[in-house]
Amino acid sequence: MPLTADDVDRFEASRPRLEAIAYRLLGSAGEAEDAVQETFLRWQAADVGRIEVPEAWLTKVLTNLCLNQLASARARRETYVGQWLPEPLLAGDPMLGPAETAEQRESVSYAVLTLMERLSPGERAVYVLREAFGYPHREIAEILDITEAASQQIFHRAGKRVADGRARTEIDEAAARRIVEEFLAAANSGRIEPLVRLLTEDAIAIGDGGGKVPARAKAFEGAVAVAKFLWGLFRPGEAKRALVGGAPGVYAWTANGDPAVVAVVDGRVVAVMCLEVTAGGIAAFRSQVNPDKLERATAQWAAAEHGEPLFHAF
Repeated sequence: MPLTADDVDRFEASRPRLEAIAYRLLGSAGEAEDAVQETFLRWQAADVGRIEVPEAWLTKVLTNLCLNQLASARARRETYVGQWLPEPLLAGDPMLGPAETAEQRESVSYAVLTLMERLSPGERAVYVLREAFGYPHREIAEILDITEAASQQIFHRAGKRVADGRARTEIDEAAARRIVEEFLAAANSGRIEPLVRLLTEDAIAIGDGGGKVPARAKAFEGAVAVAKFLWGLFRPGEAKRALVGGAPGVYAWTANGDPAVVAVVDGRVVAVMCLEVTAGGIAAFRSQVNPDKLERATAQWAAAEHGEPLFHAF
């Protein structure tokens, strides 16, 4: 039976929530959009009139599609060139989803999305549905076809695994931009000492180029090693300009709620570097330079008011 206009409207009203769930589960905006579209096709093929709670039905279908996707993604990532990092979302992107509570904001932070790669697909689903969207364990159990007690145990285990690798300090957007501006001033100073002072002793820097753009697959570790890498990264070089098609404009921004550096060439986002800030300083730099994972960021950038860059790199 064809969908009515009300049936389509009901699905579209759920789309933002579904996209936000899928993004947290998959770490990829493009894959999240595909999963939501497949959910719509399932909705279209269903006997909608017999579905008692559409929101629950849609969430269950979407989550199970994402679980299947995660299982196949693990195999694909074994052959991925270099380090796999999530796709960053710039400030204002609706796919970031709810941000009313600290738990919701943290669940979509770049650091936590990276840490969630440690979880099994089932652990990730329970963690996201509970931590970010507040689903009761009873509903999570129904969505995943497990017991309520199992949902509680999985959530406890997943939460501990994420917390063990997390030391993030929550800051507001204005403070985030100040941190980025301070970091960029240090990186552009031509000396490593100002950078070292901003970093924790065990700071790391890592990047994802997807085999399409050179990126460090093995992390630089330690404040001095990271500072030297960053100092070299911002040094002028003709080869760097040729690689990205010009001298990137560098902006202080936020991505996934984290302080971020955004590099732009002719309106195209060529890099997003997310900074993980802790009480002791900047603990991690995670750079996304794979062009396939920057298409949505470029579209969001085009719609944003961003003014002039702080400077042009290279």
